[in-house]
Amino acid sequence: MAVRRNPGPYTLSLRTSTAAERDQPRLRTLPTAALSAAEIAAIRGLLWAAFESDGEGFTDDDWEHALGGTHVILDRDRDLIAHASVVARELHVDHRPLRTGYVEAVATAPGQQGLGFGSRLMREVTAHVMAHFELGALGTGRHGFYERFGWLTWQGPSAVRRAAGTFSTPDDDGSIMVRPTPTSPELDLAAPISCEWRPGDVW
Repeated sequence: MAVRRNPGPYTLSLRTSTAAERDQPRLRTLPTAALSAAEIAAIRGLLWAAFESDGEGFTDDDWEHALGGTHVILDRDRDLIAHASVVARELHVDHRPLRTGYVEAVATAPGQQGLGFGSRLMREVTAHVMAHFELGALGTGRHGFYERFGWLTWQGPSAVRRAAGTFSTPDDDGSIMVRPTPTSPELDLAAPISCEWRPGDVW
């Protein structure tokens, strides 16, 4: 049974799919500004439900980090199945600035997980990053999933850049992954890497 978390024509589906239904999902890529109010509500509902079921939680800062870029959405008959977004950030690799597609808010609706939807989504996300950025990056504790799409674990020390200087973020060391693109320079995965400061989790 589909659970309607929000009024309107767009819903978050928590039901388990049949084999026939799994043939029907559509993949869409669109900027934040093109999302309808109903779509935004459904995406937020999916993210909160998916991260709560994983025991991680999803904060208002996490939501803000997912906005302002490109959203990749998988849906079927107005039921939202999976979501990810790619936002532009400037990462510095060994002090060299790189225009980076940073992947945020990757989730599949509970009841739809384990059916290959997340893999289909990440293939599209990775293709978008490779076509539009010098580097892809994300923060995760699930390295095995992303490694299948060519993502690599960063081995060097991480840091955050603030007005007062650059500060180490040792708690994030080992959790950052990158995806080289056709326009990436030669990368030393053991070099220092830094991001700009933002509220909430900086990585």
